[in-house]
Amino acid sequence: SFTQTRMPCWPVACVLLLSTLTKWIKNTEARDFTTKDIVHLHPSTTPHPGGFKCFTCQEARDNYDCNRWAPDLYCPKETRYCYTLHVMDSAGNSLSVSKRCASLDECRFTGCAVPDFYCLKNVCSSCCEGNICNLWVPRNESNAIFSSTSPLRGASNKLSPAILTSNSVIILISLWTFTRD
Repeated sequence: SFTQTRMPCWPVACVLLLSTLTKWIKNTEARDFTTKDIVHLHPSTTPHPGGFKCFTCQEARDNYDCNRWAPDLYCPKETRYCYTLHVMDSAGNSLSVSKRCASLDECRFTGCAVPDFYCLKNVCSSCCEGNICNLWVPRNESNAIFSSTSPLRGASNKLSPAILTSNSVIILISLWTFTRD
C-alpha cells in the first residue's frame, strides 16, 4: 500500500500570520490624521448655544495619535476657539502635539519659532474657530495662524490677535519649557 507523506500545515499558517502582522504594523506607523479618519460625526444636542468640539490631547506623539484618542467632549462655554501647539525636530518630524479648547486671550499669539539658537526644535501654534477645526497641525508660518469666521469679541482689551513676534515666541517657548520640567 502507498503511504503518502504529508507536510504539516503550520508553516503555511505562520507565513500567513507574519504577512498579516507586517501589514498591520505598517498601517500603525505614525502618519497624519485625515478627514477620512473621521468616520462619522454624530450630530447631537449641545450643552449650550453655539457649543462646539475641539480635538483635545496633551503631548501626543504626533497628530494622528492626538486626533485618534481625543475625547469626544464639548468645549466649556467660556471658550470659543481650538488651540494647537506643535513641537517638531529640525527636520519637521513631530515630537509633540497638544490641542485644546481656548479663549480669545489664549489665542492672541500664533506662529512659529525656534526657541533658542542651540535648540534643535521648532514650535508652531495656531487657533481656529469652528467645530473640530483643529484637525491639522501647524508646520510653518503659512498655517500657524489664528483663523476666525466671526468678529472678534470677548477680549480683555481692544487689541486684535497678532501673529507671534520673536519676543512673544521666546516667552511662549520659555513657558512651555518651564511647564515640561
